[in-house]
Amino acid sequence: MSSQNFAPFRQLNPFILSASLGILFLSTAQQALAHHALGSETPTNFFEGFISGLAHPVIGLDHLAFVVAIGLIAAGQINGTIIPAGFVLAALVGTGIHVLNFDLPAAEIAIALSVVTFGVMLAIPRKPNWIVLTCLGAIAGLFHGYAYGEAIIGAGMIPLVAYLLGFSLIQYGVAMLARAVGNLIIHKIPNRQIMRLCGLAIAAIGIVFMTNLLFG
Repeated sequence: MSSQNFAPFRQLNPFILSASLGILFLSTAQQALAHHALGSETPTNFFEGFISGLAHPVIGLDHLAFVVAIGLIAAGQINGTIIPAGFVLAALVGTGIHVLNFDLPAAEIAIALSVVTFGVMLAIPRKPNWIVLTCLGAIAGLFHGYAYGEAIIGAGMIPLVAYLLGFSLIQYGVAMLARAVGNLIIHKIPNRQIMRLCGLAIAAIGIVFMTNLLFG
């Protein structure tokens, strides 16, 4: 049989892999949503606050997927380092909103939607410019930061500052690492399918979390 006969199946590969990832994450989504670095205990000192801040964006699969997405999407962009920085700064504001007991409605839905949106943007060839991406990242950051605030409610000033420092460092570090990998893919391995697959997989994670929130 000619290779043309298999062309439709090659086109389906990214979707099949993404769907498989979605099924895998569906079985663990609830655990990831509920997991906490300190076993749901409020940090009481600088060390606990810092460790909790480092862990929260990594333990939460939806948060981690978004941080990776914003790092990959910043690859090859003019002023690409500013895009994740806008997200991190907005996340600080979002945490402050929660700590001050202001309400940001439907935060978890917005977080899942942000993962889907950035995954889709990563998968498509043409992307918005860095200004639009920074603004979208900042909007997402408000909701992600608001969710982070739940883990630090009731803590003193020292663990709070440590927590903010920890999650800022880990998010920006992971995003910059993802951006470096993205630049490597773009310049050294110019295969659009790799970035497309990454985007579809991230979007699938967002869809799973969205489904879990709405129907789980």
